Amino acid sequence: MPPRNATVLVPTTVTVELDPIAGIDFVDYDPAEPIPAEHRDAIGLVAWRNSAAQLAEAAAVMPNLRLVQLLSAGTDVADDAGFAPSVTIASGRGLHDGPVAEHTLALVLAAARGLHETMRDQDARRWVNGRNWLTAETGRHAFTTLRGAQVVIWGYGSIASTLAPLLAALGATVIGVARTARTDGDVQIVTPDRLPGILPTTDVLIDLLPATTETDGIIGADVFAQLPPHAWLVNVGRGSTVDEDALLTALRSGHIGGAALDVFRTEPLPTDSPLWAEPNVIVTPHAAGGRPLGAADLIRHNVMAMLAGDPVTNAVER
Repeated sequence: MPPRNATVLVPTTVTVELDPIAGIDFVDYDPAEPIPAEHRDAIGLVAWRNSAAQLAEAAAVMPNLRLVQLLSAGTDVADDAGFAPSVTIASGRGLHDGPVAEHTLALVLAAARGLHETMRDQDARRWVNGRNWLTAETGRHAFTTLRGAQVVIWGYGSIASTLAPLLAALGATVIGVARTARTDGDVQIVTPDRLPGILPTTDVLIDLLPATTETDGIIGADVFAQLPPHAWLVNVGRGSTVDEDALLTALRSGHIGGAALDVFRTEPLPTDSPLWAEPNVIVTPHAAGGRPLGAADLIRHNVMAMLAGDPVTNAVER
């Protein structure tokens, strides 16, 4: 009998058409269920929308595992799952650049044009002509356009690199914040220690930070105190990076103009969360990503690299 092919498990939560690889069987599995006993000898596990508990179970019962290929840009759930040091964890960085950039732009424009207010007007069948400009007409500065706006992107990586030209095309000046100072085209990227000199003139602060111990609650009272009262926070990174109590205080006291949030510390956002009812909060249900583009190519490339002993794309340092 010919030797049995090795198995790479692919979740049913994503549709990918994978070209064959000699010696490999791609097998579907349901990430909402325990790993099937007959496939616990798999050498590869592709993960998309897996729970922390399911990945921890996989780490405990899959002794032959060599590669965990995440389709998410963040790796925090897999990092904490307990996979052996010999297992390579790779992120899906790059797969979500376009979708997340588009969603972020939509949130920024919704905030600028007051679409959250006009949707409430529509529900009430109430015609308020020029509602988006009422604040400006009273003499108070407001965020109503990207033309001339200063947009700061904290957590400047591949998603930000895709987003920045879209913002700039509509007239914004974009400043990036990352651990390493550099330039990306026309965008100046500075280190976080420069934020005190930037935040007071910021119209929109976009959070694209990953979830780490260093970023937990990093956008809190101190940051909100430095922003002007018309500024908006847009979070499409990780919910843990924002101190939600401090955010509520800043919103209710008028220290910031509003928040457009796609991610939250607890998801789904609890029905009793006060964020639902805040008049200047836009909520989307962790929907910025959800469409990993190019997943099949990344999976195939990294499985072949694993088999050949070559470097894996997007491998996480462990």
